[in-house]
Amino acid sequence: MAKGTSQRVATVHRKTAETDIALTLAIDGRGVGKIDTGVAFFDHMLTLFAKHGLFDLTVKAKGDTDVDYHHTVEDVGLVLGQAFKEALGDKLGIKRYGFFLLPMDESLARIAVDVGGRPHLVYEAEVPTMFVRDFNIVLVKEFCRAFSNALGANLHVQLVYGEEPHHAAEAIFKGLARALDAATQIEPRAADLLPSTKGKI
Repeated sequence: MAKGTSQRVATVHRKTAETDIALTLAIDGRGVGKIDTGVAFFDHMLTLFAKHGLFDLTVKAKGDTDVDYHHTVEDVGLVLGQAFKEALGDKLGIKRYGFFLLPMDESLARIAVDVGGRPHLVYEAEVPTMFVRDFNIVLVKEFCRAFSNALGANLHVQLVYGEEPHHAAEAIFKGLARALDAATQIEPRAADLLPSTKGKI
C-alpha cells in the first residue's frame, strides 16, 4: 500500500475558553491547505507545512489573539498532533522514522521525528531577531511541543544556522513536513507489520 492509496483522515474539534479549533487532516493528500487561524504568519507556515508534506489540511481557528498569539498557536499544535495520531490509527506498516535537512536561503534546519508513541521535544533554534512583525518565533517551539505531546512523537528540531526569522521558521515548518511525510509513509515490505519489537507503539 503506497502513500496515496489509503484513507488516513481525521477531523478534530477542540473548544476551550481560549480557542475554538476545527481541523481536518488527510495524510495521503496532495498538499492542499485551507488555513484560517487569525494569525497571518502562522497561516503562511501551516500552508507551507501542508504543501511540502503533501498533506491536505483544513484549519479554522478562533482564539484570544487580542491577548497574544500563544494560545492559538499552541492549541493548533495540539489539535494537529491529535489529528495525526487518529489518522495513523494502528500504525501498521508505517516507516515510523523520518528526517530532513532543509535549506531556506541563509537558514538550515535539521528535523528528525519518531512517531513511535513516546512524546519528547528537543528544540534548538535561535536567531538574532525573534520577531516577524508581531509574531514571536519562540511560539514555533510551543507549537512543536504541543504537537509532539499530542501525537506521541519524539521530535528533534535544530536550526543549524540562520539569521532572518522568517526564513528560520519557514525552514523548520517545511523540514517538519518532509520528515513527517517520510515517517508516515507505508513500507511496502512490511505493510501489515508494526514497526516495533515491543508489539505496540
